[in-house]
Amino acid sequence: MTPVERSASFSLATIFAARMLGLFLVLPVFALEAARYPGGDDPARVGMAMGIYGLTQAILQLPFGAASDRLGRKRVIIFGLLVFAAGSLLAAWAPTLNWLTAARSLQGAGAVSAAVTALLADQTRDVVRTKAMALVGGSIGLMFALSLVVAPLLVARIGLHGLFAVTGALALLCIAVVAWWTPPEPLQHKTVPRGRLSEVLRHGGLVRLNVGVFVLHAVQLAMWMAIPGLLVQAGVPKDQHWHIYLPAVLASFVVMGGTLFPLERRGYLRAVFLGAVGLVALVQVGLLLAAGHPGVGMLAALLFVFFCGFNVLEASQPSMASRIAPPHARGTALGVYNTLQSLGLFAGGAVGGWLIKNVGAQGLFATCAGLMLVWLVVAWPMRAPRSRNSAEEVLADEAQAT
Repeated sequence: MTPVERSASFSLATIFAARMLGLFLVLPVFALEAARYPGGDDPARVGMAMGIYGLTQAILQLPFGAASDRLGRKRVIIFGLLVFAAGSLLAAWAPTLNWLTAARSLQGAGAVSAAVTALLADQTRDVVRTKAMALVGGSIGLMFALSLVVAPLLVARIGLHGLFAVTGALALLCIAVVAWWTPPEPLQHKTVPRGRLSEVLRHGGLVRLNVGVFVLHAVQLAMWMAIPGLLVQAGVPKDQHWHIYLPAVLASFVVMGGTLFPLERRGYLRAVFLGAVGLVALVQVGLLLAAGHPGVGMLAALLFVFFCGFNVLEASQPSMASRIAPPHARGTALGVYNTLQSLGLFAGGAVGGWLIKNVGAQGLFATCAGLMLVWLVVAWPMRAPRSRNSAEEVLADEAQAT
């Protein structure tokens, strides 16, 4: 990577990490803590307070991504972080569950993921794009594992109100990172014409990736409706689940670094990508078989394999989306991509809960395995995007797009 690419990659990964840590901190404790609010005795209302974030996020990802094409990435990112910080501070003050629901909705309205991803794509060459996206994906996975460790400790000291205050402070820190660490936007981004939404929706390669990101995150969230219960059945106390999660996540990063990047350089990106989809599908089959009599060793091994596949997909999918998208509509394309990601999270939580209630953990894992197989069929015709290694190739592609 060049110095500019390193600065862009690490600064934008820091933004993702700080913002996602603020979100993930409340996940392990939200349901229990929200029950103490006036109105918190209704599980459906607690679920709405939790899930509405993903819904507003999904609705606004595309407008924010399209706005970043027209108004500039940094301007849109800073505005979205201010909205997110305002929602966090409102949640820290919220005296009732209704106020907390409104605050979570406002948090979701700060939908900057598409603009951040588009800015990272603008500032990195195709040959290092996957590595840059892997830093972002890795930071998200690491923050998820870290939140499982520290959230119960923090909530015991500062409560849910305090966690939301920490979330707001992290969002304000992200604004400082954007302003003073992230490199300026490339000038050529401001000079190319803007694409239309219909152009993105008709693009076959983008459609396959959008289906994939929806399925991946729906399966990810649905899994965690059942995984904690299986670990408890296997004899692992709730406050020790991180003993399983954290080593699995960290070891999977090592595997990803040793496989994805070298094989991509040798031209095997398609094979690695499809292999990772198949790997996650096999994990769902393994969990289906293990759900009846869960064992700690088996669950730990399956989670390690899951994170290996998940991290490869989390790094390669946004990289490929940014590379095959028309250069003049990159923000719009990544807006659609992140919209499907948010909808996947929302659907995974809602449908996963329904499946657990009505057909149990085995029915849930069978459904997840079926979804992964559907994705494998949809993704099979994909082609690895061509890398544009020089500025001349980038400008030639942009001129062709005009």
